[in-house]
Amino acid sequence: MMSDTTHSAFCCPDHSGPQGAASILSQAEARAARMGLRLTPVRLRTLEMLIAAHGAMGAYDVLEKLAAEGYGTQPPVAYRALNWLVEHGFAHRIRRLNAFTACAQPAHDHAAAFLICTACDSVTEAPASAVTAALSDAAQAAGFAMERATIEAVGQCRTCQGARA
Repeated sequence: MMSDTTHSAFCCPDHSGPQGAASILSQAEARAARMGLRLTPVRLRTLEMLIAAHGAMGAYDVLEKLAAEGYGTQPPVAYRALNWLVEHGFAHRIRRLNAFTACAQPAHDHAAAFLICTACDSVTEAPASAVTAALSDAAQAAGFAMERATIEAVGQCRTCQGARA
């Protein structure tokens, strides 16, 4: 189960606070317009929920919130919105948590790594172009054609490290 605790010193530093959240949302809206994509009300609301979560949310958590706001109660409502957001670079799927998180930089495609706290399940997005390039080089040297990679690192965030001390 995801923690409701937000660790602002660790989790999602690129969209902490209302200004950051508004910036992420405006970047996503601008990219959707540039790409000719339609952010439907349910997609937009799902993205807003992911941004506000400052971490990762499971599909059923998203569905529960969408249902409470009148968007429907069937799982495809949430899954379609989440999959669309991931497909178009507005959100990421965190496989270790079987959950989703808002992209911290939705204005453009980029390589990202996810730092997942094993104590509180907080997630932060970190730049990963160097790691992805090294992985691509290793794959190429092995004769492997890499199509995509998801980099997830597990450990403890600053807040949880401090709690142990």
